[in-house]
Amino acid sequence: MAQDETPEVARIAADLIRFDTSNYGEGRANGEREAAEYVVAYLGALGLQTETYESAPGRTSVMTRIAGRDASKPALVLHGHLDVVPAVAADWSVDPFAGEIRDGLLWGRGAVDMKGMDAMILTAVAELVRAGEQPERDLIVVFFADEEAGGEYGSARVVEERPEWFDGATEAISEVGGYSVDVAGQRSYLLQVGEKALLWLRLSASGTAGHGSGYHRDNAVTKLARAVALLGERDWPVVLTDTTRELVARIREIAGADTTDPDELAAFAGAAQRFLRSSWRTTTNPTGLTAGYKHNVIPDHAEALIDVRVLPGTEEQFLVELRELLGEDITVETVVGDVGLETPFEGELVEAMVAVLGRHDPGAPVLPYLLSGGTDNKALGRLGITGYGFAPLRLPADLDFTGMFHGVDERVPVDSLVFGQQVLIDLLRSY
Repeated sequence: MAQDETPEVARIAADLIRFDTSNYGEGRANGEREAAEYVVAYLGALGLQTETYESAPGRTSVMTRIAGRDASKPALVLHGHLDVVPAVAADWSVDPFAGEIRDGLLWGRGAVDMKGMDAMILTAVAELVRAGEQPERDLIVVFFADEEAGGEYGSARVVEERPEWFDGATEAISEVGGYSVDVAGQRSYLLQVGEKALLWLRLSASGTAGHGSGYHRDNAVTKLARAVALLGERDWPVVLTDTTRELVARIREIAGADTTDPDELAAFAGAAQRFLRSSWRTTTNPTGLTAGYKHNVIPDHAEALIDVRVLPGTEEQFLVELRELLGEDITVETVVGDVGLETPFEGELVEAMVAVLGRHDPGAPVLPYLLSGGTDNKALGRLGITGYGFAPLRLPADLDFTGMFHGVDERVPVDSLVFGQQVLIDLLRSY
């Protein structure tokens, strides 16, 4: 696709991808400042005033506020994040930070999560401003730092230090929802009305140091390995919430299925079934191991990182159960913890999002779902702002879109970005 034929939304997304804003967690990151400066310049060229907040050197968040036609209506927050998870270039078939457009797809780290949506937001706002239009209500546009590490240097700090940015706002939209999935041959859209709670845990075990050749039973690595295997292989029970109960019922209706088993019904959603199955059970995935410093030395300490996602409201209950399960040999530390969210699939904003999707893709069902991960809506919730996942994308049925989140060769169709931008513009004009 020639540069002059590339839609603006894809060009902006590609530009943002070229800023390597990799976030390694626990305060280690390349930083978002350059990407934030790009956003400031783009918004400034539209005549919009921006504010920035830097929670630590290079960890920059950006905000602009656009007056709406009806000042009596509560403001709407439209937000994204500028950081991405790291990418190992050797694993990719393209440079993950080149922002390459090939075969009608935009490739690169952040194409899906979530610089594509950032570009949809920016260009939707730009189209309104350039046309001399206003959104229906005040629009607060924010791009956060540090979402991929729980928001300590981004949304969590912003809502604490700059709460005035969100004056008058009661609702917010951002990732991860509004995208299409194939359900038994029927294109359907998943609208996110909740997300699981976040618990990033560090497990540690202690033992007696010694020579690697010895008969040794007080081994920290062995103790930790048992705990890691126990959690990594554990199938936690299915527990449906109001959201997932309705989702399962809607899938059953669309598929015309006899079964009521949630996992069997998730299979009708193809590749998206992994996302859905994760939303009705706790997950405990080991993501890191640290122990030892020499082949023939038994270490006296070992640590593991576990990414835990539990259903909203079950955080404390889970931690009690976990400590009982692992026993006294394992110490459990919460590195990052954040609440789960769930709101009813109803209300004026939900109705507006369903309606706008219906206008742009007539006849496609819109289904509620609970995100297995988390977003910056958690932080906004502390200000009483109800958040939804609505990054609308009409996707090919054979694209494993949910597998792109934090995956290798992350990519999104350019046509899907254009679709999403137009849906967002329509929503901002009408809600």
